[in-house]
Amino acid sequence: MSVNVAHKFGSGLKPQAFMDTMSKNKEAFAGWYQAFSWPSEEERQFFASLRHRDDLRCLILAADWCGDVVRNVPVLFRALEETEMPVEVLVMEEHLDLMDQFLTMGGRAIPIAIFADTGGHVLGKWGPRPQHVQAVMVAFKQQNPDRSAPDYEEKIKLARAEMLEKYGEGTGYQAVIVKELKELLSSI
Repeated sequence: MSVNVAHKFGSGLKPQAFMDTMSKNKEAFAGWYQAFSWPSEEERQFFASLRHRDDLRCLILAADWCGDVVRNVPVLFRALEETEMPVEVLVMEEHLDLMDQFLTMGGRAIPIAIFADTGGHVLGKWGPRPQHVQAVMVAFKQQNPDRSAPDYEEKIKLARAEMLEKYGEGTGYQAVIVKELKELLSSI
């Protein structure tokens, strides 16, 4: 990726500040954060092994009103805490210039975790949701390209319900995110 994000370093919120200043979904976010547990000691060790990588930074585009942020960012926070990597949250509405460089299928979807080196060169990204959940939205967009179709809203509600089903009842989806992050970080 040829995007450079160095100009955004220092302009976001630290994870705890983001959690403290949430005005929506604060309790649900805290619940998912507290519910996190490592799928295995091997996974935790992998993230801990990144502590020596002082060349990595993470910027997370997010907003407290978004259901995917409420579910997924607590997992990002907990996994990345183990790395001791600098992490900042950029509230989407305050950073639309950056958001528009990381569109998902042409639209603004959050959260997006952007991994960069100390020079701001983007090395990889994750988001907005686990791949098996995102697959539902990909299929929906392919089958419903016309947002002005009379049944679009009805169909997107069904797609969102299916995505919620894919997340599941408990915290199982968190292990999927940890696995996807591990694969991404292993490649950079």
